[in-house]
Amino acid sequence: MATKDKNIWILLVFILSGLVVGGLLGELASRVSGLWWLSYNQSFGLQTPVTFDLKIFTITFAMMFKISIASIIGMVLAIFIYKKI
Repeated sequence: MATKDKNIWILLVFILSGLVVGGLLGELASRVSGLWWLSYNQSFGLQTPVTFDLKIFTITFAMMFKISIASIIGMVLAIFIYKKI
């Protein structure tokens, strides 16, 4: 039964955990011949880090996302489970 007092932070935790667990399962599935398609992924982000030298300190930014079919399935399952709770 869905209630209105659900917290958005819980949904974000569910989605992130679904992405992480799905990604891990996708990597494991890449070793199985019939499940190779679960590990098909696309990477996007900054290839080289961006560095700001402010003479007092240096800040470096870098971020890379690797989304696989299994992580998308994990995210969808996490949203489905969240709605059922």
